Amino acid sequence: MLWLLLLQVWASCLWLGHGELVPLFVNCLEFFYDNTPPDAAMKPQNPAWICQTLNSQRFFATLYDRQKRIPMYSAYKYEPGKFHTNHTWTVEPQLIDDNLPQDMYTVQALERAYNITRAQIMQSQAVSADYENSGWDRGHLNPNGHHNTLASRNATFTLTNIVPMDEKLNRKAWKKYEQQTMRQKTKKCQNDKIFVIVGAVPGNSSIAGGRVNVPSHIWSGACCKTRNNTVSAWAAIANNKHNRIWKISLGHLEKRLAQLYGMQNVSLFHDDCPRT
Repeated sequence: MLWLLLLQVWASCLWLGHGELVPLFVNCLEFFYDNTPPDAAMKPQNPAWICQTLNSQRFFATLYDRQKRIPMYSAYKYEPGKFHTNHTWTVEPQLIDDNLPQDMYTVQALERAYNITRAQIMQSQAVSADYENSGWDRGHLNPNGHHNTLASRNATFTLTNIVPMDEKLNRKAWKKYEQQTMRQKTKKCQNDKIFVIVGAVPGNSSIAGGRVNVPSHIWSGACCKTRNNTVSAWAAIANNKHNRIWKISLGHLEKRLAQLYGMQNVSLFHDDCPRT
């Protein structure tokens, strides 16, 4: 992995001073197992590497497709909690201009504070109105229920963490996976050593007059250090038209994603994470 570390250092030098949109997540590698993000196989043509920041605190990382206006994946540490949050949908100012703040803003607050037009915001990313009357849910990649503070939960409501998701899948099978399967799978993990990446495969349809891509598949991979100091990994994938999830190995998920992306190989986690 020496080449990756050298590339990260090089990138950080080029982008110094450009806030939280920096290549290869050089400012938020702590959300990946052993500081190792996925390889470049899923990188879109016009990417944005976002260290998701709220009130000057980073909470997770997202690779965003500016052209399709959806995230390719979000990476985070699994730290579930049990309480309700009153969310507000936010957007990413630095997708509009590198000189804008790194913190998430609501559309209205951004318009007032920086004299930004709604058209400028919509040019760079999806807005909540894109999903209204679309027939698709605003589906979290990084779900708020996997976090244990009010701030970390609120941070997941950035629209750069959202994709159009089938209503039944989002509210039934995928919700069950998030709430029940993940809890079962992590029982033997060290609480602060559970790393998750949830992603979306771009599809052939869209909403909002072609503005926002509708993914063909939703997927999830996880890797943790166990209490016995071994490493455990698991994964799942779902067709975004059906209320069904396939629970598979990490290696199986990577092979399936390679097929869907037309790539020879896809690597989501550090080599220490078991593929079988």
